[in-house]
Amino acid sequence: MAHHEREIIGVDDRVSVGRAIPLGIQHMMSMFGSTVLVPVLTGLNPNVAIMCSGIGTICYLLVTRNKIPSYLGSSFAFISPILAATAATGSIHTALSGVVVAGLVFLATAGIIKLVGTGWLDRLLPPVLVASVMVVIGVGLSATAAKMALNSSTDSFVASGALVAAITLIAAVVFSSMGGLIGTLPILLAIIVGYVVSSFFGLVDFSKVVSAPWIGLPPVQTPHFDPGAVALIAPVAIVVVIEHIGHLLAVGEIVGKDYREMLPRSLAGDGLSTLISGFLGGPPTTTYAENIGVMSVTRVYSTQVFWYAAGFALLVGGFCPKLAAFINSIPVPVMGGVSLLLFGLIASNGLRMLVTNHVDFDENRNLMIASVVIILGVGMETSGISIPIGSYTLPGMATSTLVGIIMNLILPPAKPKGEASEAQK
Repeated sequence: MAHHEREIIGVDDRVSVGRAIPLGIQHMMSMFGSTVLVPVLTGLNPNVAIMCSGIGTICYLLVTRNKIPSYLGSSFAFISPILAATAATGSIHTALSGVVVAGLVFLATAGIIKLVGTGWLDRLLPPVLVASVMVVIGVGLSATAAKMALNSSTDSFVASGALVAAITLIAAVVFSSMGGLIGTLPILLAIIVGYVVSSFFGLVDFSKVVSAPWIGLPPVQTPHFDPGAVALIAPVAIVVVIEHIGHLLAVGEIVGKDYREMLPRSLAGDGLSTLISGFLGGPPTTTYAENIGVMSVTRVYSTQVFWYAAGFALLVGGFCPKLAAFINSIPVPVMGGVSLLLFGLIASNGLRMLVTNHVDFDENRNLMIASVVIILGVGMETSGISIPIGSYTLPGMATSTLVGIIMNLILPPAKPKGEASEAQK
């Protein structure tokens, strides 16, 4: 039975450098694919985005005083607004001014919450809603993970890719059930296994790795202020604030701490990170579900590890194009196999939260909130539908959270246990 009771390495605990390095690399690998995808889709430089994710995570750790283990990577919520702003103004530089102001919106929101306090969070977000949103975060990403694993880059099932994804997933599950050092590095080790298997199948393209220089600085781009671009991009920060609160509560649930009071600092850290990213030519940043999943698998919650992850991202993105190209050469199905586990764990943690908070599903109100939030959120996220509001879109996670908040406020409060049982008789 010993291997089930893996030791938990707490938020404030420290591990030796020899352990921190692979644990940090594991976190960097987990966020890499998504963090690179956003600049690739929006016309920004991927190496700058990696570098900015490192700088941003360091800022976040400083602002939150090393209390919250989170990694900040490129935010998906801003992809379409950045594309729209670039198209409207004809320049990526103007879009970056929108990114900078989005960072200011985070900071302003943090300031407002600091003034009014966080008591309203308990009223707006009861455990049944937070848990349901965690399920939406995890299951909402299921389509992404399944596509990466089963039909990488095509619209049909790819057998070789699926086989690689399956081997990677099995490796991750096996490693995570082992004790000791291996049990804390299942994702990294599984990626290595998947990479080796992929190269036998000829799925790895080494050409870019070979041609990339060992040392080089990424091309930094500066923002040019444009009110139109700002109007398109900055307000999306409000949507990401909702996402941020969901992630923060999910992290708290996993590591066993209540981070509600820390929300202003957490948002300010994200704001500062996004601000710096905008000035350097990177995309807006947000806390990453992938890294929440890694913590859930490994039970290593130490913020020290995130310093290492951020440091490596800063080095790889900022100074070593060859390493960036090497990590970028990891085939999609390998990351797909790992993602199936990571995203599934976030959803499972949502289910666990329902159990640990003794959410009563005989209570109609809980049943209704969970049902609507989960199906609406997961349905929208997996089908890629978002609700257009003017020139913005509201994605599934934010929409379902808002609907859940409204339902929670409108539905009559639960009856105390005694009355309910009287009524049933």
